[in-house]
Amino acid sequence: MSLNRDSIYFVSDMHFGVPDRESSFKREKLFVKWLEKISEDASDIYIMGDMFDFWFEWKHVVPKGYIRLLGKMAELSDKGIKLHLFTGNHDMWMFSYFRNELGAFIYRKDIVATIQHKVVCLAHGDGLGPGDYGYKFIKKLFRNKFAQWCYARLHPNFAVWLALFFSRKSRYINREKNKKNRERERKLTENQLIHARQMLKTKHIDYFVFGHQHTPECETLENGSVLYNIGNWLNDFTYLKMKNSNIEQCVFTKE
Repeated sequence: MSLNRDSIYFVSDMHFGVPDRESSFKREKLFVKWLEKISEDASDIYIMGDMFDFWFEWKHVVPKGYIRLLGKMAELSDKGIKLHLFTGNHDMWMFSYFRNELGAFIYRKDIVATIQHKVVCLAHGDGLGPGDYGYKFIKKLFRNKFAQWCYARLHPNFAVWLALFFSRKSRYINREKNKKNRERERKLTENQLIHARQMLKTKHIDYFVFGHQHTPECETLENGSVLYNIGNWLNDFTYLKMKNSNIEQCVFTKE
């Protein structure tokens, strides 16, 4: 195994838990293989949101399952690989569990960081740009402390079932069946581009790295900045690798 940890990895939108246990379990095992592979040279791993299709932390309870995933993440953390977790719109109810158990850094909003001498804007990518006011209202509601307290009063058996029931109707699971959903994904890309261009009016950014939109994208903006949308681990198994200040779009295939 290489001891030269000079690479940084970005991945997003695994949505573990859907559309059913069997297919989710297969994707989870494949993702664990990917984590094992990149552990050879990774210094940092950024999981850019929606690792789970639903996640909520009660005071003494977390959703069951995912033991292989969590075990591998703990192993990587113990090796000194830094784990960075962004909350997405499906798993925004991460509180302290991953910080306490894995030593992970948790981010609840977009950040701008210097990584390998490049200025990088990192975000899950939801709710950016103009419009989409209905979603933005729901997101604000879900982040409300009192609303979270009320939801925590539900028994986990019912609360998890309820969340997954609505999630299975989402545009992510049915994206290939619905033309309107595909049009909405293009709109999300446009909104991310608008957001990036607005930021560039006031600060220099080399790379924008977003998730949420589910389709791998790479677009160079007018001033040479590059916007990446990572893609997903529902169908495409895409990720980004940053080495020597350059970002490469990659696809993981089982060897």
